[in-house]
Amino acid sequence: MFELRKLPYGTDSMAGFLSPQTFEYHYGKHHQTYINNLNNLIKGSEFEGKELYDIITKSSGGLFNNSAQVYNHDFYWDCISPSPSEPSNELKDAINSEFGSMDGFKEKFINAATTLFGSGWCWLVFVPATKKLEIVQTSNAATPITDGKIPLLVVDVWEHAYYIDNKNARPAYLEKFFAHIHWAFVSSALEWAKKEGAGSVRFYINGLHKK
Repeated sequence: MFELRKLPYGTDSMAGFLSPQTFEYHYGKHHQTYINNLNNLIKGSEFEGKELYDIITKSSGGLFNNSAQVYNHDFYWDCISPSPSEPSNELKDAINSEFGSMDGFKEKFINAATTLFGSGWCWLVFVPATKKLEIVQTSNAATPITDGKIPLLVVDVWEHAYYIDNKNARPAYLEKFFAHIHWAFVSSALEWAKKEGAGSVRFYINGLHKK
């Protein structure tokens, strides 16, 4: 049985960005519901007892939607932090190479997240085939790992991620998100993506959901 992961910070630690009420609903209710649904759906199925990575990459329909949403949210919580940090030189070089500058990346990332229609996610990924970074939009529960791309950073643009604090002002939420990116985590994700490829995703997931 899968369990809701622990947050790496307090739900009152991000005043001005995410309120305790947002955490209560987004983490405590939405994320928990995906966990509950996943546990119910795998009972008696071929996926019972399997690792979450395998469920995400081999399932479809409601099982995929709930398993992917567990991972997407897990990753999102680690991409934000109440404390500032700096990207590694390796990450800065990769971003500068692909997007011209950190400011250029911010502009393109926020634009992609703002213009994603409906509910979904905006990602920065490492593409093993090209060894380059890429900004990817996914709708609903879709996740880049099913395409062999390695997530480095994600922002949740489902309305429940920001409506309590920002109403329908997605751009305002995204500006605050960017100011709270956990760059040390993103930097580590790039380092391991280069070393281990998809294996780094499995390792991350298994670190949160031990079997």
